[in-house]
Amino acid sequence: MSNGSITNFIEKYYKHFNAATLVDAAKGYEAQLKDGSKMLVSLAGAMSTAELGKIFAEMIRQDKVHVISSTGANLEEDVMNLVAHTHYKRVPHYRDLTPEQEYELLEKGLNRVTDTCIPEEEAFRRIQKHIVKIWKDAEEKGERYFPHEFMYKLLLSGALEEYYEIDLKDSWVYAAAEKNLPMVVPGWEDSTMGNIFASYVIKGELKASTVKSGIEYMTFLADWYTSNSSEGIGFFQIGGGIAGDFPICVVPMLYQDLERTDTPFWSYFCQISDSTTSYGSYSGAIPNEKITWGKLDIDTPKYVIESDATIVAPLVFAYLLGM
Repeated sequence: MSNGSITNFIEKYYKHFNAATLVDAAKGYEAQLKDGSKMLVSLAGAMSTAELGKIFAEMIRQDKVHVISSTGANLEEDVMNLVAHTHYKRVPHYRDLTPEQEYELLEKGLNRVTDTCIPEEEAFRRIQKHIVKIWKDAEEKGERYFPHEFMYKLLLSGALEEYYEIDLKDSWVYAAAEKNLPMVVPGWEDSTMGNIFASYVIKGELKASTVKSGIEYMTFLADWYTSNSSEGIGFFQIGGGIAGDFPICVVPMLYQDLERTDTPFWSYFCQISDSTTSYGSYSGAIPNEKITWGKLDIDTPKYVIESDATIVAPLVFAYLLGM
């Protein structure tokens, strides 16, 4: 892999503090891949609305990501950006909005994520009519799937092609669907699609069991980790929250609860987070604390890049891609 201008810039100027940690973490990630280890990437926050797919999709295509843990929001918002991008509204002065101005956005069907408003009609509803059909078709056949598998089916069916408003190569979910990449989506129920699914369950039009549960995601991940950990599995965590908390716990579960004492710890750990380390702040906990929970080993390479993931993650990925 020949280094590009971004990689050369990073290596020349990123020498200290968080900048140096970024380089160390990227080199550690690269070393994991060279040693034959696999890598889990977890996506918290609003990374899809921040258009991380522009570079994350290429990471997936180049086999630098082997399993993903995503919030339900990031799963669906990447697809929403794919089908409704031109209808999004950017609000650069979002810090100055009054409650009344926020309510005006609501009345216009514009749901705000920091500086970007997602258009409800073009995004949510455009997907809804197609995903509901896939849910109902599966139920009629007595089939059950995970949330991400339903989204894969939707994208690969071509049902949304008429709505595409960005280059398909910039959708990380589509890139993952093409590879049928393993994924866990913990807490999917609190996403927009999860809420919509729940509404159909309440109305008696769908059964809750048609979409596989979080416990089934955990058992799937346990099997996947056991089958793939012989050469090590690293953990690259973007943000905090359930996207990171859920999958990292699979190791102590296997080791302690199932008493599989030959289960290896995660072989690498990096978290990009601006969460302050404080009492009870799990997202802000330093990696060493994870040793006491049986997640990381004493000599596991550990990095915390204390910065904004929308800035840092693309730089790390650019380094790994030799850009």
